Amino acid sequence: MPGVDDRFASFRKKTAAALLDGDGATPSATRRAIAGGAAPPDLKALVDKIRSRAYTVTDADIDALRQRYSEDQLFEIIVAAAFGAASERLAAAHSALEEA
Repeated sequence: MPGVDDRFASFRKKTAAALLDGDGATPSATRRAIAGGAAPPDLKALVDKIRSRAYTVTDADIDALRQRYSEDQLFEIIVAAAFGAASERLAAAHSALEEA
């Protein structure tokens, strides 16, 4: 970003590559979709909750998915959703700073 000093961009890029493209229990395409806010239908409620109001996620939200997803998959899903939301918020903050 030309107007904003983003000294951590390379770290975020490496984190995104490891999280979204690295080996995992969940397919990379699914992790990328979740990070972008486009979760599969059975994960949509959880991903939307993580992206908009993570503080309201409960054990019941996770328990409802345990029959379909392993603990490793659930971890990757949750982290991908959180990373995607954080990335979007950071981009919005940088945009606001550039416009200021």
